[in-house]
Amino acid sequence: MEKAERKEFGRVRPPAQAGQFYPANPERLRSEVLAMLADAKDDGGIPPKAIIAPHAGYIYSGPVAASAYVRLKPARDVIRRIVLVGPSHFSLFDGLAAPAADAFATPLGTIPLDKDSITKASSMPQVCVSDSIHRAEHSLEVHLPFLQLVLSDFRLVPLLVGCADEQQVGEVIDALWGGPETCVVVSSDLSHYYDYASAIAMDRNTARAIEGLRSDLLTEESACGREAIRGLLYVARKRGLVCRLVDLRNSGDTAGPRDRVVGYGAFVFEPG
Repeated sequence: MEKAERKEFGRVRPPAQAGQFYPANPERLRSEVLAMLADAKDDGGIPPKAIIAPHAGYIYSGPVAASAYVRLKPARDVIRRIVLVGPSHFSLFDGLAAPAADAFATPLGTIPLDKDSITKASSMPQVCVSDSIHRAEHSLEVHLPFLQLVLSDFRLVPLLVGCADEQQVGEVIDALWGGPETCVVVSSDLSHYYDYASAIAMDRNTARAIEGLRSDLLTEESACGREAIRGLLYVARKRGLVCRLVDLRNSGDTAGPRDRVVGYGAFVFEPG
């Protein structure tokens, strides 16, 4: 990282999963993400206030994530803040965790964090501040290149969810809800390592629960980001949003075998 960039952004979290979940080469990364966005279908609706998108390696879940992100393109110059919420895969802790860093980096460049929003969130009793919790986590990082290529200029509020209930998560999302300048992105895959037919049935049930804003129907087997999803559903019910499924596939549909698959769904939340 260039010294000038360090001076501009202060403490920068470097990419931890570049070259693993997605390409480390900037040109290749840009090309792959733009191709996935070009292939994604957009029904021409209004830009969503919130989305749910998956976080696996791009070869597996990238096309499904693109199905949600393509719908943000009409708001490219409107959205100025992303509240990005996902599960912690490597650290056990209570509540939610915000980073102390000033920016997150990807091979495509550096994204400044919204420090005022992070200060606001960290004033809530269920939110801690920890760079170590964020250091190796992929559930937020894999979304950043999509955001960098879909949006013009934005600040990021990255939040990882540990042991927290839907109200604890929902209260934080609601406090940061904002107006049209803010979009909420929840990161989650769906079922894990079932056979293809079983995964399809499970993921369809999960999708129906999410579309119905029925957080009570989500189990630990439904989605790895269950608590983050439930927090968003809590706010969606409170604020009268409706949810639509825009893509539902699994790794057996994209790039993997069908004996043990991972499910992926893309959902958008719009005013009711």
